[in-house]
This record gives sequence, structure tokens and C-alpha cells, in this order.
Amino acid sequence: MKRSAPISVVLLCAVGFGCAASQPPEDATAEATEPPNIVLVMTDDQGYGDFGFTGNPVIQTPHLDALAAQSAQVERFYVSPVCTPTRASLMTGRYNYRTRAIDTYIGRAMMEPEVVTIAEMLRGAGYATGIFGKWHLGDAYPMRAMDQGFEESLVHRGGGIGQPSDPPGGEGKYTDAVLFRNGTREETTGYCTDVYFDAAFDFMEQAAAEERPFFAYVPTNAPHGPFHDVPEEWLEHYRQTDLSAALADPGQASGQVLDRLARSYAMISNIDDNVGRLMARLDELGLADNTLLVFLVDNGPDRDRYNAGLRGRKGTVFEGGIRSPLLARWPGRLPAGGEPADRIATHIDIAPTLLDAAGLEPPAGLHLDGRSLLRLLAGDVDAATWPDRTLYLQFHRGNEPIPLHSFAAVGQRYKLVHPSLRGEGDWNGELNLELYDLEDDPGESRNLIDERPDVAAEMRDAYLAWFEDVSSTRPDNYAPPRIVVGTDHEPVTVLTRQDWRRDTADQGWRPTSRGHWLLSAREDVTFDIEVRLVAGSSAPVLLDVGDRELSQDLAPDQQTATFDEVPVPAGDFALSASAGEGEDRRGAHQVVLRRR
Repeated sequence: MKRSAPISVVLLCAVGFGCAASQPPEDATAEATEPPNIVLVMTDDQGYGDFGFTGNPVIQTPHLDALAAQSAQVERFYVSPVCTPTRASLMTGRYNYRTRAIDTYIGRAMMEPEVVTIAEMLRGAGYATGIFGKWHLGDAYPMRAMDQGFEESLVHRGGGIGQPSDPPGGEGKYTDAVLFRNGTREETTGYCTDVYFDAAFDFMEQAAAEERPFFAYVPTNAPHGPFHDVPEEWLEHYRQTDLSAALADPGQASGQVLDRLARSYAMISNIDDNVGRLMARLDELGLADNTLLVFLVDNGPDRDRYNAGLRGRKGTVFEGGIRSPLLARWPGRLPAGGEPADRIATHIDIAPTLLDAAGLEPPAGLHLDGRSLLRLLAGDVDAATWPDRTLYLQFHRGNEPIPLHSFAAVGQRYKLVHPSLRGEGDWNGELNLELYDLEDDPGESRNLIDERPDVAAEMRDAYLAWFEDVSSTRPDNYAPPRIVVGTDHEPVTVLTRQDWRRDTADQGWRPTSRGHWLLSAREDVTFDIEVRLVAGSSAPVLLDVGDRELSQDLAPDQQTATFDEVPVPAGDFALSASAGEGEDRRGAHQVVLRRR
């Protein structure tokens, strides 16, 4: 008999499509005698074709290939075109448009703190919960991983190392990265992927010593760029390897293209080494038989390269941008190897699956968009127990999603897609839908929109109903959550360009970009505020805190400005900081608020 996961915060979904589509967790086999451990590994920008087991002719992934042979799989498993939407859906079991996390940066990648995560549900049931790697759903209270159910966290900030959220002294460092353990800066030793897995091993061993089941989430930031710092041994291997068979266009085999591919593959093979270490450590600790190990990727590859015949890459809604392997190893509970399950599934199904494995149900009143995959993975379904469904995936830049812009409606056979790209201002509103029969045409080469207008119309109407439903989850559904400052949870808050709302027409991260942060104080509070400037900034430094405007001169070589004892009344407010005059002003690199 399943228990309901106890949790203090429950978010009700809007009545309609999402709730109707929700499915309770289902048992795959008899109840386990004790709660299983759960390890969830997700890599960043590793495409469907970046594995030996998916046919890549040159990449070395022997441990992942072995894991695939030991796992149950889903043949057509889908993720979002980019990382934050996938992460939000993975953590919540709900479409990311219900979570406010709709993009990857400039204030659009913070998840609504009232949304309930799988970590909160498992922790409430007695699990030790840990994350080691990339969170990418908010860097400040109350959106941090440590605020969202993870009692142990070792993470980098922002969407990756080498971005404006890097801490001073840690800029671009994959080796000896500067990370944050439970909110505190920590200088590490070694390559970041190795560090994440080592930390996960320590966490698992400690939980086992305490006789607690554990949930270890290891979302690596590799093989996401930048690519200046990759494992040297593997880089040398791939530099000595003929990579032409893995190029999307062998005719474009320039030195630069081959070097870039070698660097991506070096990071992937290092991940593979660590997956091998993970499986060995589970064996050493005697935990393998009672551990559900799940592996997936967050989106397609960041560049065109071998992708197992799939069209498209990261950022697109073609198959190459949204397909991921799904490997699930649970000895004695799920079959090893064999034919992958042929029913479609997606990231919203992972949280219900993990709950089901733990013998738990969602808290009362919490409806999930996904459904448990345990029976599907076990091969214990038929048309009656697993009816056809349509999955919805969408991504484009912007403060709010636009209906019909860059979306895919994926059915068991047909897929309706509008590949209107990923940028802002790149769609003129003209609708050019495409329809593909994925059973006959997995490479999406034959558009059937004129041959089957009936199918296209039905799928378009269903998509629009879905879009209306997820967009109505709460009032002001796509407004960003506010960072809460001045609390005991986070007495020192670092604001970066990752979370600001831009005020300039550029993409938001250029030296000349400007923006503002949306903040909230729960009580009257006083801060010392440090403004960290971008290179080339000039006087004066301007600081706007709510209705208060402050300024300060700047010496020619000065890179920071400090404003002491700035009072902030309780309530919502905006903060911005810049240096210079007129249109030459440059937004701050980072702003630090220290509660007095």
C-alpha cells in the first residue's frame, strides 16, 4: 500500500487539461521490502547520438553502453529543447509552463518556489536528498536547490560555469571550480564532473551509514560549453582519432570543427568514466540491487554532429533537439536489456516514476502532468492500461510564451511541429505547420501537412487547449518570482545578470547591457550594497533601490563601489545598478546585498 508523500506546501493545478491528464503512480511489481535508493544522472547538451549504444561510430562510452545493456529503456523519450524547461519538468512532474521557469536566463529561469519538487516529496518521506552539479532554477533564496528540498547541495551558479554568475576567482574554471555547498563558497580540486560524482559518492555512503534511503541527483554541466577546459587525456585521444564519421557534414572537416568536436567528446567520455565509477561504487557499498539508477540528457546536442539520423539540434523542436535516451537500471525489478518500450514518454514522467518506485503517492491535492513509467519499463502494459497520449514541448526566447511559436505536439504516431526557431523577433506570425508520421519517417523528411489536414487540425486544437490550460495555472502565470532578501535563510544575497530583467534591447549579457532585479523584503532591513562593475565602466556609479537613487564617483581603476547602510522598507521593490552616463551606461556585473 502506498503512502502519501508528506509535505507542508501543496500547489493545486488549474482545473482542466493538466489535472485530467494526471495519472497516479502505478506499481511495476510487488512492493519492495525497503525503500529503494534513487540516483538520477542528467548530462547537459549531450545529444541522442552521443553514445556508442545509439550508433555513434567514434565516441567512447563503454560504461554508458554497459548501463544501457543492464537497463530497461524507452525508445522515444522526450525532453525540452533547452535545459531549464527540462529541469523544471524533471523536478516537478509538471510542464515547465506551470512553474514560471520558461527560458534559460535574464530572470526567466527561476522556478516558482511554491511548486513542489520531487526532492521535497522524497525528503518528507525520510529520504536523504542531495544535488551535485547544475541546478539552473534560481540562484537566490527561495529558489535555490537547498530551498527546494535538497538537504545537501554542491552546485555552480547560473546556467553553467563560464557565465556572468561565476563568483570572483572562479570565472570559467571547470578544473578547480568554485562551487557552492549548501550556500557557502567552496573551492574544489579536480575537474568539475569528477568533483560532482565524488561528492555524490560521499553523500551516498553517509546516507547508507545512517540507514537512510537516498535520492542523489547528479546533473552535470558537461558537455555544455565553454570548451577551453576539458579532460586532457580524452582530448588527446580524440585529437588522434578520425572524427569525420561523426560530423554532420564530413565536407566541413576543418581543424576548428574537429577540435570543437574533440572537446565535446572528451567531456562526454569523462562523464562515461564517472558513470563507471558510480556503478562500481554502488557495488562496493552493496547498494546496487536496491538502487534505481536513471540516466537521461537535458536536450539535443549544441552543434550539428552525428545524431542517430534525427533532424535538428538543441533549441529546435525537431526530434534531434528533444529526444533523449532513458536508461533505468533496477536489478530484479526492471528487465535488463531487451527491446525498449515503444510508448512515448517525457520528462514530466520522471517524478511520478520516482515516487512510484519509493512506494509513495503525491501529496493530497497535488496533480502531476506526468505518469509513472514503471509498468511501461517492466513491459507490463497494453492498450487498455497505457492509452495513447500527446506530449507537448515548446521553447522560444521572450518574457512570455507565444501560442504556436516553436512548439511540438508529439503523438504515438504523428507529430505536429512549428519550427519557428528559438530567438525573439524571429517569427513574423505566419503559421507554417509541419506534420510527420514518426513511425514511418523518424527523420522528419516528409511533411504530410497537405495530405492529412484532419490530423493536423485535431492536434493543433489539442495543443491550443493544452497551452491555455498550462498558461492558466495561476494568476500572472509568467511573471518571474521575486528574490527574497534580508532573511536568515540568506543574509548575503548575490544578484547576477542570470536573474535580472533586462532594460536594453540586446540579449542581456553584453558589457553594455543594463537590467534590474525584482526583489522582496519581508521586513524593514538595512543593507551594505557592493556593486561589482564590468570592465570599461566609468563614473558615476548609479544605484536605484526602490524609489531611492544613490550615486558615487569612481576612480579610474576601481572595479567595485560600496553603498553602506541602505535602508529598505518591507515589501516588493526593484534594484538596478550601472556605471557611466547616458546611453554609455553599463549595467553592473553583480550586486551583493549584505544584511547589517
